[in-house]
Amino acid sequence: MKDGRFVILAADDEVELLAALELFMEKENMQLIKAADGVAALELFEKFQPDLVLLDVMMPGLDGFAVLRKIREQSRVPALMMTARTEDYDKILGLELGADDYITKPYNPLEVMARVKAQLRRCYDYQEQKEETEVLYAFDLELNLAECQVRKKGTEISLTKTEFRILELLMKTPGRIYTKQQIFDYS
Repeated sequence: MKDGRFVILAADDEVELLAALELFMEKENMQLIKAADGVAALELFEKFQPDLVLLDVMMPGLDGFAVLRKIREQSRVPALMMTARTEDYDKILGLELGADDYITKPYNPLEVMARVKAQLRRCYDYQEQKEETEVLYAFDLELNLAECQVRKKGTEISLTKTEFRILELLMKTPGRIYTKQQIFDYS
């Protein structure tokens, strides 16, 4: 967990599937790190030390099974396989290599999110928080959504409702770029 957010590594050569998952994860205040092949997945795993990994089996470079083997040499991080390979043999192999779950494509992103959250609850005592009780942190800012307060290094800062909503949007999705219209619609 980094900055109060779970870091999820997803490796799949189908970029549009990862883009859809990213939208759902952002909504759950999770950071998705994306890899298009097995080699990149291992590099990103080393760099970010994610809280959970999602691996496609059929990827260029190293396949998902090979990536899982390498990860299991050093970590017990929760791992879910996401693949179009539906044969019992493939499922059994994935689970025997250390996968915690096996999801077949095509899949419903809501089901994937439910399985991700189940693994996070099991492994990290993850508790889903309602937005009203959430506190967001970025740099030296603390944004308390329940109390509509902003603090910088412990000192309260006065903001208008619009300023608060814009800051909330930016802190919920760090690194994302918004158009003026998107910011206006949110605030």
